[in-house]
Amino acid sequence: MNLLQQYFNTLSYEQIEQYSQFNNLFKKWNSKINLISRKDIDFLYEKHIIHSLSIAKFYNFKADTKILDVGTGGGFPGIPLAIFFPKVKFYLIDSIGKKINVVNEISRSLGLKNISSTNIRSENYEQKVDFVVSRAVTKMENFVPLVLKNIKEKGFNDIDNGIICLKGGNLDKELLSFPKALKINLSKYFDSEFFKTKKIIYLSLKSLS
Repeated sequence: MNLLQQYFNTLSYEQIEQYSQFNNLFKKWNSKINLISRKDIDFLYEKHIIHSLSIAKFYNFKADTKILDVGTGGGFPGIPLAIFFPKVKFYLIDSIGKKINVVNEISRSLGLKNISSTNIRSENYEQKVDFVVSRAVTKMENFVPLVLKNIKEKGFNDIDNGIICLKGGNLDKELLSFPKALKINLSKYFDSEFFKTKKIIYLSLKSLS
């Protein structure tokens, strides 16, 4: 828990408690349904919760912003972000029903009123939002066409509406089709070895038109 408070020192007592409860609930569910690698479960804060919250380091979303988390799996990055931004509305979708069931149970247990989760494929999802987020779902050339329909043209945040993805490794080839993509190395925010190869990729809607 110290690691979380080290990097995010403005969290309220309630938020700290929610992250702690989320950590415990997720571990319980992961023992029943394999949501993440067993070897990763002991590093849940660093590799999953804090990794998800790197988006909050990148940008502080305004109240009433709508965010779609595509391929949320066990709730990443959606649930950690929903705790961090209680006045932002999050829509979590995944094509695997048992994962969405876990997301529903955890959200209910945490008392998160700003999450709506649906078992659906992204190509069939019609909700319009300000931002689409994801964590290592698929290559950008496949992902972008799937979610463009979901992004509102007009926004009210200080950055343009668009796509924010968490990715790792060398992305030069993957981003050749997106020359205007903004790449942020997570080592800018976190000094842990895990984040050295991790990045945020931001594609504004304007850069895709």
